[in-house]
Amino acid sequence: MNGIRWRAMLAATLTIGLAACSSGGISASKDGIFAPGVDSRKDAVNGVEVGHRLLEAGEFELALRSFSRAALANGGVNAEILSGFGTANLGLGRLGEAERLLRRASERDDAYAAVWNNLGVVLMEKGETVEAIEVFRKAFALNNGESTQIRDNMRLALAKAENPAYDDPQNNKYKLVRRGSSDYLISAAS
Repeated sequence: MNGIRWRAMLAATLTIGLAACSSGGISASKDGIFAPGVDSRKDAVNGVEVGHRLLEAGEFELALRSFSRAALANGGVNAEILSGFGTANLGLGRLGEAERLLRRASERDDAYAAVWNNLGVVLMEKGETVEAIEVFRKAFALNNGESTQIRDNMRLALAKAENPAYDDPQNNKYKLVRRGSSDYLISAAS
């Protein structure tokens, strides 16, 4: 019995001694090269915000997952989550799915100008210029004409409607608008 205790104490002493010899050590400095631990006392970042950051980074599949988690955490979808789903699908080239989701978002009471703008971008990508102009007008009105991105998109759509062979120097670059501090740029496939 004493032999088992002796071996256990020896193993524990060696483990602690070896940990102290490693570069992290028992008393590792705060400015070391190792990543900090997880602070479980803080709240997690909002899933919608993570989704928007992933959209900015072009990580559309991961953005879909993040918006899905946000919908579960929030107890359902709202216009912003539906818009996020639609924008991610647009980035993946799934125009039909993007249009369906953005139309659902635009029908919600909490819809905002960016939802309408992004729906207009999808319609322009699909070649439905006349309907896109009306959607951009709705977005422009909801925004009181304050968004340069929405204004530029409406200008491009109007130019395209007047002259179907219209070739802007930017070559059909429409801007997706986020309901925050940043915007997304989706260019038409050539």
